[in-house]
Amino acid sequence: MTASPDGTPPDGPADQARDARAGTAGATRTTFPVLAVVGAGQLARMSAPPAVGLGVRLRVLATDPDESAAQVVPDVVLGGPDDLEALRRVAAGAAALTLDHEQVPTEHLRALEAEGVAVRPGPDALEHAQDKLLLRRRLEAMGVPGPAWAEVRSAQDLRAFGERAGWPLVLKTPRGGYDGKGVLFAGSPDGAAAWLERAAGEPLLAEEAVRSTRELAVMVARSPSGQAAAWPVVETVQVGGVCREVIAPAPGLDDDLAAEATALALRLAGELGVTGVMAVEGFEVPAGDGGPPRFLVNELAMRPHNSGHWSIEGSVTSQFEQHLRAVLDLPLGSTAPRARWTVMVNALGGDYPDLFHSHLHVMARDPAVKVHLYGKDVRPGRKVGHVTAWGDDLEAVRARAAHAADYITGTVDG
Repeated sequence: MTASPDGTPPDGPADQARDARAGTAGATRTTFPVLAVVGAGQLARMSAPPAVGLGVRLRVLATDPDESAAQVVPDVVLGGPDDLEALRRVAAGAAALTLDHEQVPTEHLRALEAEGVAVRPGPDALEHAQDKLLLRRRLEAMGVPGPAWAEVRSAQDLRAFGERAGWPLVLKTPRGGYDGKGVLFAGSPDGAAAWLERAAGEPLLAEEAVRSTRELAVMVARSPSGQAAAWPVVETVQVGGVCREVIAPAPGLDDDLAAEATALALRLAGELGVTGVMAVEGFEVPAGDGGPPRFLVNELAMRPHNSGHWSIEGSVTSQFEQHLRAVLDLPLGSTAPRARWTVMVNALGGDYPDLFHSHLHVMARDPAVKVHLYGKDVRPGRKVGHVTAWGDDLEAVRARAAHAADYITGTVDG
């Protein structure tokens, strides 16, 4: 920030709001902003309720009128995220443009910025969430702790890295993978032969298979004016490459490690120029020789994230409300927890397509559990919703959330 000519500090969001209010005395029309969202998945859908509370109008870019957010947001533009003209249509007249997912060409976002659109997060930050090899190079240059890694293009490259890092290895497609997709655990070069052949000389990311105590995630938010906030560090439980459960806060987490991970996430948001909410996923690993545990960064997501869904009921300000506040440069809200423990469990598609009646059963059985359904057709293994429970007894809270999610999935029937 720079000082004004008389040496006083620049106005913050609260001062700007006061000045704007004084300038609109007697106005007959509201000035609440429109926020354009590229993508109409469940993240955009869950942004709708806090947008109503903030007086923000959402406009979503959907590829299909039946997409999750398009079912609940009235202002819908149809088109794909790789269509520059569709991006221009959704951004027209909006105060800012943000993203439901990262799969938007950065050259299109740069074109929008050149035309005066406030793209948040901007393409220079977003490319680190789109390209895992670019992220690894940047984190290494910043001295951020992470797994040993290498760019590989052949079986010889992979074998050489395996000899240095040890087997098994984790092989990743640099772009596009999520929820276990684009990830292979390879015990030898032979186990990765099909992937290397399919890549046809294009680079892949190879990483050591981290021997971790558990997986952790840190959610932070940052606004254009430099405000920043962080939620408690959470534990994430993965099953088959998909997040099954999030426990907030991470139980038994060393205070120093929690502070270290939070400070690192805030540093990353600042140095990468992130605007909005960002998730930093990582590993808790023992340091050895009796030293303190360490936090290794795995991946970043520059948007609301599955590891922050617990905050809808569990935090004073949810990740969705905070993202709206941040990208519109509104004052950020409190991230204080509302309960001692909050647990979120994902509900995956199973054998029961009638989610409405499953929801009715869960509401009757445990009225204090909250169920969020995404308006998606049921397919096995697909995230169709999540369940949140909270309270003072962690094991009881975990059991309640898990039972509700399992009933929706169809793995239990009572």
